[in-house]
Parts: sequence; structure tokens; C-alpha cells
Amino acid sequence: MQTIEEQKILETIGSKVRMLRKERNLSQFELGIAADTAKNQIGRIERALTNPTVLTLHKIAKVFDVNIKFFFE
Repeated sequence: MQTIEEQKILETIGSKVRMLRKERNLSQFELGIAADTAKNQIGRIERALTNPTVLTLHKIAKVFDVNIKFFFE
């Protein structure tokens, strides 16, 4: 079971992924392909239903040309 603080971290990460994806007019499917991650994984990250690995966040950050720390600021 996650704490409230942990859930808020996941929600922040998910909302930033969604914001970047929408700014670039990408579908979850397109982001999944670009980041070599399953489309349904992108959806779960955006909805804060999963704790993405550092490697997954790194791949997503590379697609958007941002530093991985962006997701934690």
C-alpha cells in the first residue's frame, strides 16, 4: 500500500508525462513506440497506477528532450 506522499509523487510524474505528450501532439501509442514502452504502460503512468522504473522515465525523458529530474521537480 502506498502512502499519500508516494501517491502524490506518482500523480506528479503522470501529469508531467501527459502534459509533455499532449504539448507534442503524441498519442500514448506513439509515445510508447518512441520510448520503447508499451502503450498501456504509458496510460498507467499518466493515471498514477504504476511506479515507473528509472529506465522507463529515462526513455520518456529522452523522447521529450528533458532531464529526468524534470519529473521530480
